Amino acid sequence: MSAPFAFGDRIQLQDEKGRMISFTLTPGETLHTHKGFLKHDEIAGSEEGSILVTSSGMKFQAFKPLLADYVLGMKRGATIIYPKDLALIVGYGDIRPGMKVAEAGAGSGALSIAILSAITDSGSLTSFELRDDFVRIAERNVTDFFGKKPAHWKIVEGDFLSATSYLGKKVDRVILDMLAPWEQIEVASQILHPGGVLIVYVATTTQLSRTAEKIKESGAFSEPTSFETLLRPWHHEGLSVRPEHSMNAHTGFLTIARRVGQDGVLARRRRPAKGAYSSDI
Repeated sequence: MSAPFAFGDRIQLQDEKGRMISFTLTPGETLHTHKGFLKHDEIAGSEEGSILVTSSGMKFQAFKPLLADYVLGMKRGATIIYPKDLALIVGYGDIRPGMKVAEAGAGSGALSIAILSAITDSGSLTSFELRDDFVRIAERNVTDFFGKKPAHWKIVEGDFLSATSYLGKKVDRVILDMLAPWEQIEVASQILHPGGVLIVYVATTTQLSRTAEKIKESGAFSEPTSFETLLRPWHHEGLSVRPEHSMNAHTGFLTIARRVGQDGVLARRRRPAKGAYSSDI
C-alpha cells in the first residue's frame, strides 16, 4: 500500500503534455514553474496519483518516480546503464532476494539501485569503484532514491582485484561494468559459488569479443551467451497504432555465463568460420 507523500520523498510531476518535473519534498520550500508555484507543505500528505494545481491554475499529476524515471533523470558521473538493460541484468541474471552480489564499476549508481531493490535487505551488495568522484555520485543517487543509504550496501573505493580478500566469502552473482572486464574474469571465478552467474556489460564489439574469449579460455565458466536489446515504443491514439519515429537502439552488450564446478567445462562442439580467430585476440 502506497503511503501519502511525506517530507524527504522524491516527487515526480507530469503535466498535460507529458513533461515531467522531479524534486525532493522539503519543508518550507516552494516549487516554481513557468505557470505558477506549488508549496511543498501543501503537497505533503497528498496521496500518490493526486492532481496538484499551481497558483496560476496549471495542473500536474503527482507520483513517486519509478526506477526507470529516476535513473534517466538523476545526476550522472559515468554513463548510466539504461532501464532496458537494468531489467535484463536483473532478469537474466536471476538476481533474487537474499543473494550476495558483487559489482565492479559503480558509476552513477543506476545498477546498484536495481540490484539493491531486487535482493531486498535480506541480501547484500558490495560495489567496487576506482574513482572517488564516482563513489560520491553513486552514494548520493542511491541514498536519494531509497531515502537513506541502504544498510545492505557497501561501496568500496578501490580495484576489483581486491575483492577476493575484501569479501571473505563467496557470492552468488558478479556483475562487471568496466572498460576492460576481461582483466577481471579470474577474480570473478574466485569469488563466485559454483552455479553462480557472471554478467558483463560492455559497449563495443571489441570489448565483447575479448571478454567472451577470456571467459572461454578461463575454463571456469559455462559457454557464455551474449546479446543486446532494442526497445521500440509504440504510438496509440484511437485507430492510429504505429511504431514511434525513434527508438532506444544499441546501448550495450550483455554477456552471461555460469560458474562451473570442479569437473570443469563440458566442451561444446563448434565449427568456426575461416578467419574467425586471429593472433591478435
